[in-house]
Amino acid sequence: MSQLEIKWDERGLVPAIVQDQSSQAVLMLAWMNREALDATLRTGIVHFYSRSRQSLWKKGESSGNTLELCEMRTDCDSDAILISARPAGPTCHTGARSCFYKQVAADTPPALQAEDDGPDGAKAAIVDRLYEVLCARRDGSAADTSYTRSLLDKGFPKIEAKIHEESGELLEVLASGEEAKVVHETADLFFHVLVGWCARGLAPELLWAEFERRFGVGGHVEKAGRAPK
Repeated sequence: MSQLEIKWDERGLVPAIVQDQSSQAVLMLAWMNREALDATLRTGIVHFYSRSRQSLWKKGESSGNTLELCEMRTDCDSDAILISARPAGPTCHTGARSCFYKQVAADTPPALQAEDDGPDGAKAAIVDRLYEVLCARRDGSAADTSYTRSLLDKGFPKIEAKIHEESGELLEVLASGEEAKVVHETADLFFHVLVGWCARGLAPELLWAEFERRFGVGGHVEKAGRAPK
């Protein structure tokens, strides 16, 4: 990307929006100047310009939650940048996966609410949000009496037993049960699998990356040797 294509504002800055490469969830908005853009392209790690410090800022330089550059685009007017990145951890300084976790109003008119972009759009970010809640339960006070914390405290034998139980309940309704029941039991199973992932410290982006790796690969090819041994 040539810097000559970018329309810098009067301060020499351009807004940069970052999306998770796997889930496509919007992670953050910051600003870039020419130095930040150069550093990003040169190192493969996203850099910004800090307006408060008035200096170059490598995202994650203190927290370790860096952003690995995957792709960079400009909009049609070349006055905004869209970055696709792999986050090494929570993007927001609050510990949230995305900075965009606050709802403007609970009664937002339907016409202004975001549409479902499909499994690779913003709705997929709900899994990341759920995972953050699970991890907060895991790392919170021992006085936490939530169901999730009770599962985590009892360890893998209990978690595995619940996964076995929930998979059986899904199989009972999958072929001919009511659609709502199938959805309900699938959500139960996925929730308990995610609890298991949380207990192992495995983040959802690993699953998104595996799906992406398999995308376009025939099932027979995958079974013949593409899967990890």
